[in-house]
Amino acid sequence: MLQALAPKSLAMAKVKKQLTPAQKSAKKAAQADRQRKYQWVFMNGKQARIKRPPTVDGMPVDQFIEENADPVWLHQNELWELMPIEDDLFGSEPSTESSETEDENGIPF
Repeated sequence: MLQALAPKSLAMAKVKKQLTPAQKSAKKAAQADRQRKYQWVFMNGKQARIKRPPTVDGMPVDQFIEENADPVWLHQNELWELMPIEDDLFGSEPSTESSETEDENGIPF
């Protein structure tokens, strides 16, 4: 009768199961996958998990395209604002700095 009236704190504690090595490796792989896909940021004073922006070789996609894309690919994908501007396409004459710097006597300064 005394045992029936005993408080619940004296009851046996729940035994925590050990994970098998396969379960440990699966848990670790899932955690690494989450860290690779998401990042923690503060929004309105609280931590929030958001998806990471896509990257190529560790740099943002836009920066990678600006540095590595050729004009043909940029034109095909309608990224005209990133295309390099070449002045020689418009027929500008090559500058002749040597003739502009020479004096009447042929002294170049």
